Amino acid sequence: MEKSLVSVLLLIVAVAHTLAKDATTKDEKRDTKEARDTKIKLPQTLSRGWGDYLIWTQTYEEALHKAKTNNKPIMIIHHLEDCPHSQALKKVFSENKEVQKLAEKFVLINLVYETTDKHLSPDGQYVPRILFVDPSLTVRADITGRYSNRLYAYEPSDLSLLYSNMQKALKLLKTEL
Repeated sequence: MEKSLVSVLLLIVAVAHTLAKDATTKDEKRDTKEARDTKIKLPQTLSRGWGDYLIWTQTYEEALHKAKTNNKPIMIIHHLEDCPHSQALKKVFSENKEVQKLAEKFVLINLVYETTDKHLSPDGQYVPRILFVDPSLTVRADITGRYSNRLYAYEPSDLSLLYSNMQKALKLLKTEL
């Protein structure tokens, strides 16, 4: 009787140890999976992936107000989430440290919808397009991309042109106001 009791006790200890080991392994796997999933994954913000560490405005009207009160130019990015050209430009824009640093000097807004202001689509409603508006609330028609049929269009290969246009918008701000 004593031998059978010891055998049952050993069996219970062995089963309990095995179950505890499985639970620990599953918890460790879950912990590493959670760590992998939460690895610097920021929530969807107003940036929509164009620069999560930049300050973005929610509406065009808010951007106009901030531009006027802070004496900063506005950079408006029109794009669509499912447009491959917009996605490609977003990728190079968000990964370029110089562009991101310079963008801090602007009131930023990215729009996935058209505004009622006809001045923001002077040559048509296409995406991606980037326009600059100075603090006097004037759309800068003189700051354009390289295409004659889509004046405000930029491609990923045009990032250096976009950067120089951003500098131009800031420089004109200092000399004109």
